[in-house]
Amino acid sequence: MVDTSDLFHLNAAAVRNLLPVERAIESLRNFHAEHDLPVTDRQVVRDRAPSPNTFSTLTAWNPGKYIAVKLVGLFPGNSELASPQPGVQGLVALFDGSTGRPLMTCDGAALTGVKTAADSALAMDILSRRDSSTLLLVGAGGLATEFATAARVVRPSINRILVWNRSSGRAEKLAAALSETHCVCEAVTNLAAALPEADIVSALTASDTPVVLGQSIRTGAHIDLVGSYLPELREADDDLIIRAGRIYVDTKSDCGKSGDISQPLASGVLTENMIAGDLFDLCAGKVPGRRDHADITVFKNIGGAHLDLAVAAELYERALAL
Repeated sequence: MVDTSDLFHLNAAAVRNLLPVERAIESLRNFHAEHDLPVTDRQVVRDRAPSPNTFSTLTAWNPGKYIAVKLVGLFPGNSELASPQPGVQGLVALFDGSTGRPLMTCDGAALTGVKTAADSALAMDILSRRDSSTLLLVGAGGLATEFATAARVVRPSINRILVWNRSSGRAEKLAAALSETHCVCEAVTNLAAALPEADIVSALTASDTPVVLGQSIRTGAHIDLVGSYLPELREADDDLIIRAGRIYVDTKSDCGKSGDISQPLASGVLTENMIAGDLFDLCAGKVPGRRDHADITVFKNIGGAHLDLAVAAELYERALAL
């Protein structure tokens, strides 16, 4: 139990208990169907080169309702420390959108994990084939388990999971864990051979060169690009965009922040009219999604403060209802 009479804090366990991913998916679905994009701002501070560490501040304000501010650091090397720590750590603060009164703080990494997986799962539910049975996780970092869970919420037909990671040991460890909690799971070392086997591909890397190759994708697959959160990062090649013919995003306003969008736009492989729609369009029924069984669909999970706002508001209201 938490005291909700004043400002309160929810730790990671409380966040996950109060906001299971299936609830987060539905909160995002309702938010996108019923709202316009809130006022948002995003600032990223980078450590001195060659460090990959970044610290971000994301703010979203839904006038008259809530304001959410996320303070989050991404430190990829934390898992290799003598005393390992999570690579993503931070806080989310929720305020009253009418008065500015602080209402709640919560663990930022837990909320980010649930939110990010729910964001992609919502797109999977709209864009992927309903008979999808094989999921390929490209990357075995902290988000991978969340994505496996969320994907099987919207596609319970998934009965096989493949895991690829640059470090094969991490892929094997994750595959063993998912085999115990989800379904048949296998670590793979040859990504080019695994891509054609997958109905859904979730790319969860911080790669600056494409790892998802369009010529290797099977007809009818759904591709979920997650890791490219900076303009210099990119997970999919030009061939994927050419084969798909279009791409969907979670919000059109943040397209320039991801190399998977900004780089092909700059080269001309991707044009503005090939960005077919975002989750606001899809959830409100303003644009079509999958066209047929053979369609290759691509979704770029860019993220954004409005997503943190939606799930933080849901979390707060669920805490109040206890």
